[in-house]
Amino acid sequence: QVQLVESGGGLVQPGGSLRLSCAASGRISYIGAMGWYRQDPGKQRELVAQISRFGSTNYADSVKGRFTISRDDAKNTVYLQMNSLNIEDTAVYYCNAGSITGIMYWGQGTQVTVSS
Repeated sequence: QVQLVESGGGLVQPGGSLRLSCAASGRISYIGAMGWYRQDPGKQRELVAQISRFGSTNYADSVKGRFTISRDDAKNTVYLQMNSLNIEDTAVYYCNAGSITGIMYWGQGTQVTVSS
């Protein structure tokens, strides 16, 4: 089993920044890629950014150039630095970890609200 705990969400004005953190515990050695997804009410959960265990990254077109995903394996933590936030970025953000066994793990979600 892998447990994921997110932190760092909150309320920010348009143009502002936030950094999300996701701390993993449990069977850390089973974790491969990690990522961040987001979901608005009534919409499908969508991939925001993903990072492989080797450090290669993948971003949604809507966040390229504004968001940066990184991971610190010594701390078993993945981060999402979000800059130039706009109202469309408002959502619940979920941390995700893919196990080498094929199981997907999810955090509980953290609310990000961009509003003036």
